[in-house]
Amino acid sequence: MRAEQFPRAVAAATAIASSLGLDAQDAVVLHDSNKLTLRLLPCDVLARVAPTADQVARFEVDLARRLVGAGCPVAALDPRVEPRVHERDGFTVTLWTYHEPVTSHAVPPADYADALERLHTGMRGIDLPAPRFTDRVQDAQRLVADRDRTPALTDPDRELLGDTLATLKRTVGERGGSEQLLHGEPHPGNLLATREGPLFVDLETCCTGPVEFDLAHAPEEVGTHYPGVDHDLLRDCRILVPAMIATWRWDRDDRFPDGHRMGTEWLARIRAALA
Repeated sequence: MRAEQFPRAVAAATAIASSLGLDAQDAVVLHDSNKLTLRLLPCDVLARVAPTADQVARFEVDLARRLVGAGCPVAALDPRVEPRVHERDGFTVTLWTYHEPVTSHAVPPADYADALERLHTGMRGIDLPAPRFTDRVQDAQRLVADRDRTPALTDPDRELLGDTLATLKRTVGERGGSEQLLHGEPHPGNLLATREGPLFVDLETCCTGPVEFDLAHAPEEVGTHYPGVDHDLLRDCRILVPAMIATWRWDRDDRFPDGHRMGTEWLARIRAALA
């Protein structure tokens, strides 16, 4: 989130929580990128804050309610307040249950795969309009083609990303396998190790596509524990997904911490995978 927005975003979150009867005297920043994630204390609620133009919050709230109702391993909205999107001073705020991490270690691959499979099973029973994964690839392609949006991207890197995105969007998109609702970005940063077991967070990137697209965001070992994987398709997705991630890191409006360094690392991985 832009520096000039930060104080107002924090103030909006604490004011909304207080107006709902929650004791929000302090805010601890847990994550700050394009969206601000806060732990409000002492009420111990997790607040996600974004500019009002980001209407994805409504989709995320609706989906989270359905997934929790279906018994899926996802974090729930805070039960002490009405489960909806709140607005104040140009920001949307959603309030979630805060889960204290139970371990600093990564979720074991078998547990990771089991949680993702259970999430996918629950998602197959939900009828909710969502973009296809190819729409997200097209968003990345537009960034690559727009030199004003990605001014720091060199010509060789721009060509690499453009060719990779175009080729693999076609290859994966025309594969013809079954597709369903997906998390969209179930990477380790979006999987919490809690007392209730692994729980996925950040549902705003949901899309439809093959489960291999989701698996490509997880550590490689997870794919060996997930049943029925098309490993050729997964191999292609493991190149397509880094190409998308690398592109986002070069967006001039991207607020991910140390984004250009990470973008450079992803580009190196793509080149190694294509070598």
